[in-house]
Amino acid sequence: MSTKLTFKSDRFKKNRGGYSRWLSLSCEKCKNQLMIYQKDGPGILKRLYFDRIVSPDDLKDKEKLECKECKTVLGIRTIYKKESRPAYRLFAGAIEKKIVKGNKIVLWAQK
Repeated sequence: MSTKLTFKSDRFKKNRGGYSRWLSLSCEKCKNQLMIYQKDGPGILKRLYFDRIVSPDDLKDKEKLECKECKTVLGIRTIYKKESRPAYRLFAGAIEKKIVKGNKIVLWAQK
């Protein structure tokens, strides 16, 4: 069964230039795929906002963002004060990202 993904469009997206792209995020150390994420606007990836994590959903309720394969801690949970939004603050060089087209995204089943 194919899932059609649509970008969230809200004030946060508009504040960041009004365009989005899908990212496939992987652990830099072991290359294990972690998630599909909606990145809004230009610039580097510093934070992962919980409302932009598409799959899997179980990442949103943890204190640390940790690779399931190699157990490397990739980021810590925080509240971005400017917007009062929960997010993971990423450690430099911990995440490998790849831009993917919406029709090429494969969502994995929750375990």
